[in-house]
Amino acid sequence: MGNESNHDSPELLSEETRNLHRAFLSLCEEIQAVDWYQQRAEARSDEELRAVITHNKNEEVEHAMMILEWIRRQSPVFDANIAKYLNRTGPITAVESGGDGSRPAPVPPGLGIGSLRRSK
Repeated sequence: MGNESNHDSPELLSEETRNLHRAFLSLCEEIQAVDWYQQRAEARSDEELRAVITHNKNEEVEHAMMILEWIRRQSPVFDANIAKYLNRTGPITAVESGGDGSRPAPVPPGLGIGSLRRSK
């Protein structure tokens, strides 16, 4: 049932570890679904069917990112590595080697035109 993928007896694991395990499994399943939908969409000759399958694939990406965000919030190690590697420009491996893993300029909130409300 739900214990086939555990490497140790669930009774020996904390609730935190069991929850992370559930999240990791869900993330793997969502990524696998993205891969399947991508292949199915590309193999279709009917454009409308391709569009539906692509829509479904994009929903799975959303689910994967929601789970990844939950994992980030639970794990300081994931949090630190996500901050270190994501949203960078330049070669990915340059970040680890201390090279140029530049970040894009931060996007300011709003449209940058100031408040449209009258000051009193």
